[in-house]
Amino acid sequence: SMKGDYAVRALIDLGQHFGEGAVQTAEIAARQSIPEPYLDQVLSSLRKAGFVRSRRGPLGGHYLAREPQEVSLGSVVDALEGVAPPIDCMDGTLECPIMDCCAQQDIWRDVDRITHKFLDATSIAELVARQTQRRIRIAYQI
Repeated sequence: SMKGDYAVRALIDLGQHFGEGAVQTAEIAARQSIPEPYLDQVLSSLRKAGFVRSRRGPLGGHYLAREPQEVSLGSVVDALEGVAPPIDCMDGTLECPIMDCCAQQDIWRDVDRITHKFLDATSIAELVARQTQRRIRIAYQI
């Protein structure tokens, strides 16, 4: 979702400035091309989920609550988006006449497991490193 995308962008930005002190919302919004009012909502959700801490005042702003390598992409997605099955019939709320013999469920269960495993193994620190490398390549090409 857009909320998830903006949340990850904000966390990457905070990861890039980890240890440098609080980062103001306007700075994150400008660097990440996120509308500031919406970013306020996203940061509030990240704060409630325990990923971000905030400080008020003239020297205030936001910072990661944990080291970037300790924050997995999977935990962020789960906290903000919830854990949803890849297809509706897998959560048990949809009645399907072929549910007992449906071959798709096995495939989608595997996709879901592999996706979660990959997201859980990807840290904000890794995303910071990837973004830094991409910026270096772009600067080198110019």
